[in-house]
Amino acid sequence: MARVKGALSTRKRRKKTLKLAKGYFGSKHRLFKTAKQAVMKSGNYAYIGRKQRKRDFRRLWITRISAAARADGMNYSTFMNGLKKAGVTLNRKMLSELAIADPAAFSALVEKAKAAL
Repeated sequence: MARVKGALSTRKRRKKTLKLAKGYFGSKHRLFKTAKQAVMKSGNYAYIGRKQRKRDFRRLWITRISAAARADGMNYSTFMNGLKKAGVTLNRKMLSELAIADPAAFSALVEKAKAAL
């Protein structure tokens, strides 16, 4: 039986890493060793970023809701407490969309929250 050499699998592995490093600055997209380090680091950043995106959007929605609620004379925490007591189960994303797209409907929700408190 013929001896199997590792050149094919090594080349495939290295090409895959260099393809992932396409567009990186300097030798990071040319040399395997630096490309491998850069790809691993960027993978870590991407993993962390997927978690941070959720936090960032929630923070944005809360800021929007807070601004719209203050315009109607109520702060964020009492507004959310009032909605909970009124039995309104809209999530923060939808509340922020309402605040932007339909201020009249949002004002109605604020009145509902005030009445429930």
